[in-house]
Formats: sequence, C-alpha cells, structure tokens
Amino acid sequence: MNGETTVKEQPPSETKPEGLALLREPFSPNQISKLPKPTKAQTEQVRADYKNGVRCPVCGGWHHPGVVHLDYVGHAALTDRLLDADPAWTWEPVATDEHGLPLLDRDGGMWIRLTVCGMTRLGYGDAGAKTGPDATKERIGDALRNAAMRFGAALDLWHKGVLHEAEAEPIKLATEKQLAELDDYAQTDYMTDGQKAWLEAARDKITEDQASYALEKLKEKEAAGEVE
Repeated sequence: MNGETTVKEQPPSETKPEGLALLREPFSPNQISKLPKPTKAQTEQVRADYKNGVRCPVCGGWHHPGVVHLDYVGHAALTDRLLDADPAWTWEPVATDEHGLPLLDRDGGMWIRLTVCGMTRLGYGDAGAKTGPDATKERIGDALRNAAMRFGAALDLWHKGVLHEAEAEPIKLATEKQLAELDDYAQTDYMTDGQKAWLEAARDKITEDQASYALEKLKEKEAAGEVE
C-alpha cells in the first residue's frame, strides 16, 4: 500500500423539488378524488324521482347513472402539499365585514389571498346553493384550490384540455375483462341495485380507472363478507 486514500465517488442524488417548485409536482393517484358533474337535466330527473339516481361505486354519491366524473384534489391533500412546500403558509380573506368575518360578494363567493414562500396570489371560492357551516368550509376549500392553482398546484386537473400534448395519454375505457368481472359481481349481493343500474346505464362510458376503483371496492366487500 502506498498510504494514499481512495475516495469512492458517490452517485448523484436526485434533487427533490422544494418550496414553490413542489406545488407544480403531480399529485399521486391516492390523493385524487372523483367529483360528479351532472347536467341540469340529470339533476332534475333525480330531483323529480330519487329512484332515477344510483349509489355511485366511483364517488359514493347518489346521482344519475350517466353522470361524468372529474378528477380533483381535496382540501386535505392540498393542505398536506402546502405544508410540505411551506409550513408557514397562510390565507386571508380579501375583505371582512364589521364582525371581522370574511365578506362574501353578491353571488355568495369569497376572494382570498394565499401566501406561500412569501409569494401571494388571489383565489376565489363559492359553495353553490349550499348554506350553513358546510357551505363555509366548502367555500374556503374551493378558494384555496383556486388560489393554489395560480401557483401551479393540480393545474393538469383544472385544465379541461391537454396542457402538454406530448405527455397526454388517451382516456382508456374499461377492458372486456374488467366489464366481465363487474358483470359477475352484478349476479351477487355484493353489488347494490344502484351499482347494477350504473353498470347497465354507463357501460359504454366506464373508464379503466373507474372500473378498477369499483372492482377494488367490491373485492373489499367480498373479503369482509359484506353483502347488501
């Protein structure tokens, strides 16, 4: 030995995004929820007779079987991402009333300022026709998602088209195998009457992800021995 010390070169480590750059990172599938978006006609049909609706195996809600679902990031998942990006993030209403509470506009919406890593951007949220405490929470969550989108958070989910065409993947419909598995469950008590109606009404529109989610929940019920 010549007394020289050999230093091994360490492989370069991947630099994880931090701060504002972290907000641009895609959300994982388990952080993405399904939001039903019925048409006016579908809503009126179910409102006229609740039997026109079904218990949806995709989102768990009660709505028309032909409703389209949109991907969205919920309040908890967004809050987790904001905390990872900046533990000191804050939001405040743009205007307050005489009691110091957030001031709503004439449409029932609320403007907020969201500050992350020292940068502030505006956001707007509303709760539709809802009233009461749940409406307040929904309004805040909607405003935070809207403001966070200005930072790039879940931007791909907000966009109705294709942001980056080279990265876009076509929507995949359920495979024949998945539909066959769903058909098998439709012959059992693990699938509710509403889910059976959904399978029949939306069969040609069920996506691969929706079928996968529905089968996952059905298999969980079967494993637990939970029948309707």
